[in-house]
Amino acid sequence: MLQSTIKTILLASALLVLPASMSAQKRKAAPKKKAVAEQVKPVDENFYIFLCFGQSNMEGAARPEAQDLASPGPRFLLMPAVDFPDKGRKMGEWCEASAPLCRPNTGLTPADWFGRTLVASLPENIKIGVIHVAIGGIDIKGFLPDSIKSYVKTAPNWMKGMLAAYDNNPYERLVTLAKKAQKDGVIKGILMHQGETNTGDPKWAGMVKQVYDNLCGDLQLKPEDVPLYAGNIVQAGGKGVCIGCKKQIDELPLTLHTSQVISSDDCTNGPDRLHFDAAGYRELGCRYGEAVARNLGFEPKRPHIEMLKRIEVPADAFIAETTVPGNEFPKVDKQGRAYFSIAAPEARKVIVDICNKKYDMQSDGKGNFMAVTDPLPVGFHYYFMEINGVRFIDPATETFFGCNREAGGIEIPEAAEGDYYRPQQGVPAGQVRSIYYYSNEQQTWRHAMVYTPAEYELKANAKKRYPVLYLQHGMGEDETGWSKQGHMQHIMDNAIAKGEAVPMIVVMESGDVKAPFNFASGASNEQGRSQYGASFYPVLLNDLIPYIDKTFRTKSDRENRAMAGLSWGGHQTFDVVLTNLDKFAWLGTFSGAIFGLDVKTAYDGVFANADTFNKQIHYMYMNWGEQDFIKSADIVKQLRELGVKVEANESKGTAHEWLTWRRGLHEFIPHLFKK
Repeated sequence: MLQSTIKTILLASALLVLPASMSAQKRKAAPKKKAVAEQVKPVDENFYIFLCFGQSNMEGAARPEAQDLASPGPRFLLMPAVDFPDKGRKMGEWCEASAPLCRPNTGLTPADWFGRTLVASLPENIKIGVIHVAIGGIDIKGFLPDSIKSYVKTAPNWMKGMLAAYDNNPYERLVTLAKKAQKDGVIKGILMHQGETNTGDPKWAGMVKQVYDNLCGDLQLKPEDVPLYAGNIVQAGGKGVCIGCKKQIDELPLTLHTSQVISSDDCTNGPDRLHFDAAGYRELGCRYGEAVARNLGFEPKRPHIEMLKRIEVPADAFIAETTVPGNEFPKVDKQGRAYFSIAAPEARKVIVDICNKKYDMQSDGKGNFMAVTDPLPVGFHYYFMEINGVRFIDPATETFFGCNREAGGIEIPEAAEGDYYRPQQGVPAGQVRSIYYYSNEQQTWRHAMVYTPAEYELKANAKKRYPVLYLQHGMGEDETGWSKQGHMQHIMDNAIAKGEAVPMIVVMESGDVKAPFNFASGASNEQGRSQYGASFYPVLLNDLIPYIDKTFRTKSDRENRAMAGLSWGGHQTFDVVLTNLDKFAWLGTFSGAIFGLDVKTAYDGVFANADTFNKQIHYMYMNWGEQDFIKSADIVKQLRELGVKVEANESKGTAHEWLTWRRGLHEFIPHLFKK
């Protein structure tokens, strides 16, 4: 019995020892589990995260300036969506936020000053983080999982590299990083700037809602806690390239009730009228931040935006050729920056408005104001000044008729490549005459400008007759435009002197397009249908051409008559020439405003029989600017596919401006009246 009892005790002791040994092994492992547990940090409820997506205006198209490059500190963080080797940033790892936020080599984005505004507005214990995925020109379908694969296949070549940066799935990149960020903080909102590519698309709002719903579902977000903030497009005073998109963005809350539209009213823009400039991005970003701050229950506070430093005019600056003699300003420096000055002792706010950007003029405290612009494109540019909101012409500059009124203007000179439109020593100069003629069609006197080549006045040529080019300006300009802004006479003189162009007469008329086209009227502006400027057609055919043939020594047959025009003048040229091939044999357009053209049926099918057309029109030319908002590349392509002979050229580095049109005229005239 005792032995049995002892065995039982020993067995029990052994059993006790075995678990103890096993427990020791488990205890060795336990610290590892505890160490892992200690690495899992709780979500910081005071770390507010915002997702930012869209196209080029969210990506950022303006070059960051000094005040945009410095980090606002550790309270504003970025989780990069791509690597930034030059900045040492790694995708998916938080870092201090400073421009650029989207990808290397992108620009200033609204998210930059959105974050700065929240840092200024929210308590110091709250941090702000952004995740930024944007692609210039992307359709909203590029953020829909069901559409992205097919979208990538058809994306233009220039977009493919940007898509590849996100492994051809920008939505998936945004969601993947957002899930990672949710381990650190709380998503409080979604910022979007997209829509330009979908201008006029009735399904756009519904697709935006799909993207938003997908984000809420994939990230388990409550829509009432995570609003969508949608920024509006560049307006450019109603002349924005995508101004038609504004209404559909304004109406987004009707489809997506948790969305809020961020106004872009008066946000300044770049010369392309499609992207904001740096000041515009700052302003729009601050507005995003103010809207979010209010929604979070805080009073918005603007971050400090550095004001313009005292303006120093460099020694290399020279008085602009368009400056009225006796004035020291406007000036231009070698970088193409323009300097403006005006005395306005009673003014509180003075602005100079040039190349679609407004610059605040700085007071010296003595009643004088000065401003310096960014480097401006070479060529001629209209500009205005404003005092307390009232626009006026700088009294120190020559005036030019443009923008449907008299306007100030400044020439930013080209180097020697611009000599073709400058007067040259030793080159005989033609004359530009101001003439009045009576229009029986309109029962009124009308005004025109007529260029005659230098040899026209020589006695030896008293009986010589000349071919005629009828040359039209654009909407909002007048018959003086080609000779004042365009330097047509110098282009002609130089080309004739070099033997590049035959001596010819050039006639310029107002064309009834000095007043603006009323787009709000609902009237058509399609080629061949618009009534804007059409009142000039019978005047040209029945009054002006007969007057010119009677008054000047012209060759009056179709073989010696050409017509060309810039912008709306190009529109008029198509309308006139293509319906009067018995009167014209040469045709040109420069940034031609040609809309709604079906090349197969237009003008009673004039292009349909290419062989016949090519025999009738001896030379057809079209040009446009590289940054032009009116381009003819697609029309040229369609015409060539029909077999129509048309020469074309894109003016490098220029937009819808006089340098584009000077180049166009220079390239057009050497081909005229030669077979």
